[in-house]
Amino acid sequence: MTTFDGREKAFEDKFAHDEAMMFKARARRNRLLGEWLAAEFGLSGDEVKAYAASVVKADLEEEGDEDVIRKVMKDIEAKGVDISRHRVEKHLDELFVEAKAQLMREV
Repeated sequence: MTTFDGREKAFEDKFAHDEAMMFKARARRNRLLGEWLAAEFGLSGDEVKAYAASVVKADLEEEGDEDVIRKVMKDIEAKGVDISRHRVEKHLDELFVEAKAQLMREV
């Protein structure tokens, strides 16, 4: 293997690793969002886990955050809770930082 081939392989490996970490961070962020909203909805026990899992699953529908935001805003409206879209988007950003930090501590 030439030096160039080695560098190319290392770059590809790093890219794959970074993508996997990003996927895990987004899933963790969505779970944290689901847990926060479950508390806001007054859910407890297994209901929290189930709701958080449904938020994670919602992110698999399309690229970006719109699928998650659409799902949780629909749930917020149905529960009659006073949480704005802006607050959800801001919380998503904050939770993404937290999710990445949690993953880094685990590695």
